[in-house]
Amino acid sequence: MQLELGKIKIEDIQFAAETKVSDSTLYINQEELLEIIGEDSRITNINLDIVHPGDSVRIIPVKDVIEPRVKVEGPGGVFPGFISSEEMVGSGRTHVLKGAAVVTTGEIVGFQEGIIDMTGPGSEYTPFSKFHNLVVDCDVKEDIKQHEHEEILRMVGLKTASYLGKAAKDIEPDELETYEHKPFLEAAAEYPDLPKVGYVYMLQSQGLLHDTYVYGVDAKEIIPTLMSPTEIMDGAILSGNCVSACDKNATYVHQNNPVIEELYKYHGEKYNFMGVIITNENVTLADKERSSNFTAKLAEMLSLDAAVVSEEGFGNPDADLIMNSKKLAAKGIETVLLTDEYAGRDGASQSLADADPSADAVVTAGNANEVITLPPMEKVIGHQNFADVIAGGFDGSLEDDGSISVEIQAITGSTNELGFHNLTAKTY
Repeated sequence: MQLELGKIKIEDIQFAAETKVSDSTLYINQEELLEIIGEDSRITNINLDIVHPGDSVRIIPVKDVIEPRVKVEGPGGVFPGFISSEEMVGSGRTHVLKGAAVVTTGEIVGFQEGIIDMTGPGSEYTPFSKFHNLVVDCDVKEDIKQHEHEEILRMVGLKTASYLGKAAKDIEPDELETYEHKPFLEAAAEYPDLPKVGYVYMLQSQGLLHDTYVYGVDAKEIIPTLMSPTEIMDGAILSGNCVSACDKNATYVHQNNPVIEELYKYHGEKYNFMGVIITNENVTLADKERSSNFTAKLAEMLSLDAAVVSEEGFGNPDADLIMNSKKLAAKGIETVLLTDEYAGRDGASQSLADADPSADAVVTAGNANEVITLPPMEKVIGHQNFADVIAGGFDGSLEDDGSISVEIQAITGSTNELGFHNLTAKTY
């Protein structure tokens, strides 16, 4: 499979009479967009706001962040299983509005949505403060159940991103990148002297409001399977979950998975990147055992020498992470685990809920229990009163002056376990 990603730089977003891209500016016909995304009878009101890096704006509670895209050539379309058909993606050409994002918010649907500050100390913890964002604030009828509420916001976000992406269909990209993934037998024979490396991509699927979708199918319903990395880069996986904001993989993160991009970078030079094994994160012990058994079997069938394993969330999924590590190691496959830590505000507590000697190569995305004070913003989009109840907040988080004291787990993307964040380490 060969995928071309045509990246079109967006340096500004403005409301206008016509939706188009011109001179690195995305112009949006607000009325036309509202008509398209507001057709669901369960929606009572939608507000659209444009925010830019450096604006004194807080978005809370953030549901999802999505990159606008459009399929230009080849099979399938954007957001397969929801906006387009279930046809396989991962080949042809897709245009991307790079630097623009759709952010969805509204009354809280779970307790784990997050915060994006566009300026101030909080903005340094979230990668999404660096984008030009169209914020969709959507209200629904009072009798709507939480899972319906999540579905409504998810579809509003996907429809918005699809609508904006179409403006780039006939635009010449500023940058064109090509990614190829060959059939497995051909890929294995191409670099016989290089170690075979795969990626085990753990998807959040721990129950209601903990959903990730693969071609429109809830990942709870899958068994581990092989995917071309280009499928993921082309939008085959998207978020529908409400795990802690710090390490939630927003749809934007799935679209721009940095692990896949990094593995491509040295493919054919340092190693042979064989592909991706997607697996779910389960609740019952039997399901955890089953999925980790399948994962290890698929890795062995690919004759992998090593695997990168990433998780989403913390606590319960730590058990899945360690099971995958143990079973891969038992088959002689070296692993590197990607996770974050919940080590307490003093950093002295156990970082993960599970551990094993085989997990001897671990990359941490930081301690999500660290506390930060976010100063008041001139404008708040959404519902700031939820600061006390979102994960990472506590009674008294929201001060009378509008400042918020929270653990950084309340900041969207602050300790993302794929490395899609701004935290780093320093040696003194």
